[in-house]
Amino acid sequence: MTQASASLSRLPVGDQSGSTVIAGPERGEALSLEQQLCFALYAASNRIQRLYRPLLDQLGLTYSQYLVMLVLWEHGTRTVGELGQALHLDSGTLTPLLKRLQAAGLVERSRSAEDERRVEVSPTPAGFALREQALEIPHSVARATTLPAQRLGEVRACVRDLLRAMDGG
Repeated sequence: MTQASASLSRLPVGDQSGSTVIAGPERGEALSLEQQLCFALYAASNRIQRLYRPLLDQLGLTYSQYLVMLVLWEHGTRTVGELGQALHLDSGTLTPLLKRLQAAGLVERSRSAEDERRVEVSPTPAGFALREQALEIPHSVARATTLPAQRLGEVRACVRDLLRAMDGG
């Protein structure tokens, strides 16, 4: 159980204090779809991923594979655990994803020489070459949102703050 889910499980249902963590809505409006943080994040995430899809199709990558490649392009060889931590994914989700990237010739997976229990993932030369083709993707997606760059940065910072807070720090 994550720290955030543990915190939520201790909250009383139907809190009698009358206070709310949702800014703005009256108590009766708290269940309105438009007041749900989860829905706003879900809908925005879906839209963003739809913006990425045609760009990533040109590279032969899914959105999840793209995220793995971003970490590897930025940091080089990583263990499966390090990738999972960076991407907030468990190894059960990552392993099939990494197998597909390896089958496509974009990454190599190998046992660590220091600890055979750890699997290291490295981009191949073909994986590194894909980076050059991906350079314009973030700019294309940012333009497609139609928000000014400063506002996009603010939104990204707010979402990161939320994620950090939910992770306990």
